[in-house]
Amino acid sequence: MKKVKVLIVDDSALVRQTLNDILSADPRIEVIGLATDPFNAVDKIMKTVPDVITLDVEMPRMDGLTFLKKIMSQHPIPVVICSSLAGKNTETALKALEFGAVEVIHKPALGTKQVLQESSTLLCDVVVAASQTRTKKLSKEPMLVQPKLSADVIIPKARPDAVLQTTEKVVTVGASTGGTEALKVFLEAMPGNCPGIVIVQHMPEGFTSAFSRRLDSICQITVKEAANNDTVLPGHALIAPGNHHLLLKRSGARYFVEIKDGPLVSRHRPSVDVLFRSAARYAGRNAIGVIMTGMGDDGAKGMLEMKEAGAYTIAQDDESCVVFGMPHEAIKLGGVDRVLSLEAIAPEIMRVYQHTVKAG
Repeated sequence: MKKVKVLIVDDSALVRQTLNDILSADPRIEVIGLATDPFNAVDKIMKTVPDVITLDVEMPRMDGLTFLKKIMSQHPIPVVICSSLAGKNTETALKALEFGAVEVIHKPALGTKQVLQESSTLLCDVVVAASQTRTKKLSKEPMLVQPKLSADVIIPKARPDAVLQTTEKVVTVGASTGGTEALKVFLEAMPGNCPGIVIVQHMPEGFTSAFSRRLDSICQITVKEAANNDTVLPGHALIAPGNHHLLLKRSGARYFVEIKDGPLVSRHRPSVDVLFRSAARYAGRNAIGVIMTGMGDDGAKGMLEMKEAGAYTIAQDDESCVVFGMPHEAIKLGGVDRVLSLEAIAPEIMRVYQHTVKAG
């Protein structure tokens, strides 16, 4: 397989070296240059055009957002913003996505071996995903960094004899690369009388709070970062906090969410597989599952479990995905009832929901 050519742009020598070490260790990736700032980056791009640029936000002479806008307007190249995302920078990162960045991730932590390993895996996967955003082709070579764990490490598989004590519908959604914009389109289309929605979007810690607030300000429904024991209510959407798994639970007729730590599942925390398995276990046929744009296969097995439990399952189609990875894997496993364009998903959910309400 042809290697992904990456240019690293960061004013910190330590960060440049750390990113170089991480990316160069991945057999799918070749680092073709290290740049201290955007001006230095331009000189290197003139010699060799990279497939992907990793870009810091705060740099001397020209900030990352300004450089990002110039790239996208003059010579579009997939850009991954690699930032600490602390405090004020969270809003800056959201702006970066609006300006055309493929993804925003944490700079790899230089703490424990486990933390560095987890962040390294995410960084490499995101960079490879970014390189595929124009062609929408998947990488066939697995990332050999650490064991790929299933949802078993967080929650047991659904019991086939589980008894449902409610008929209230609940929607569970999983997304990754390209998902921030897909979720915006999806949630803006949801009316105030929609069923409760629970979402896992692969995001770093400290990012989901601002992302949720921004969506809440533009949507008819209420959108918030999920907190432990939040009730799932009609007209509300709960988004998993970064770096924590999100599970759907039920107590009698009440659906609520549980925020849980634990290892990476399908190389992610939060994991879509964890959310979907919990929906299969506690909601069964009352659930509607949606899997959106993203690289890899997180959510594919969980969606199959949802369908086997009687849920109605939807995958975003190839044409409207930034990366047709997660939906494609769910379709291949046979876990998808309908494949729809992004714009058609919300109307389909409301059709199913309103039919259920009338039937009840």
